[in-house]
Amino acid sequence: MLDQRDLAAIEALMRDVATRHIMPGFGRTKPGQIHTKSGPLDPVTDADRAAEAALIDGLGQLFPGIGTLGEESADADPSCFAALDRDDPIFVIDPIDGTQNYAAGLPLFGIMIALIVQNRVLDGLIYDPIRNDTVIAQAGGGAWLWRGQERTRLHMAPSVPLTAMIAAISWQYMPEPERSRVLRGLTALGQLPNFRCAAQTYRAMAMGAIHASLSRRTLPWDHAAGSLIVAEAGGFVRQPDGAPWHPNALNGGIMVAPDQANWQALHAALYGAI
Repeated sequence: MLDQRDLAAIEALMRDVATRHIMPGFGRTKPGQIHTKSGPLDPVTDADRAAEAALIDGLGQLFPGIGTLGEESADADPSCFAALDRDDPIFVIDPIDGTQNYAAGLPLFGIMIALIVQNRVLDGLIYDPIRNDTVIAQAGGGAWLWRGQERTRLHMAPSVPLTAMIAAISWQYMPEPERSRVLRGLTALGQLPNFRCAAQTYRAMAMGAIHASLSRRTLPWDHAAGSLIVAEAGGFVRQPDGAPWHPNALNGGIMVAPDQANWQALHAALYGAI
């Protein structure tokens, strides 16, 4: 696990990379700077690639000997995923989570970094370049908002009835019949925001602004930092089958609610009782 000075150094690196590589292009991204990965709804920008390279270089200087797994590196070489199954510590990096929003000039994106050891997330950071603040958690240490020198403890929203629940439900990658079952169940919920950004979804839950989330595809850079943050903010985090979520579970799904009772109620609405 990292110490406070390590976390501060990583936060400073994230801020520096955002200043140099991300914010100069925000609202000014040109068509030639946007590329497609798996499909039209899966873009990558030149800023994503430059930011990831800078984060990998910076982490290498701060923590020599600790490996890295970045979203864009893994896209180019899927064999990188094997690093998650080793015992060695590894930093998992999402240089710009919410690339669709970033490329469109919408202020809902973030940088995410998590330290994983033996398939367990020990530290997670989500930096918001617009707000210039960072949500940080360490296993067993709670979730915190760092804004300058100010430190604020974060807590999930209280449990609520389903009719009052605000839940971010990502159904796009669900196979049938799961997709149809979940979509039918959404009518039981109070409100369904879609931030198109895991970083901002996890931040919103940890800050008590929304209650729950569900995702099917669980690539580690999208969920490692956030899953630890919401758990340390008091949330209940599991796969839809009730099993704990781990970073190497790439497609098992992940569902978050304020507590176990609310999680079970949400599960019953979307999947049936567990």
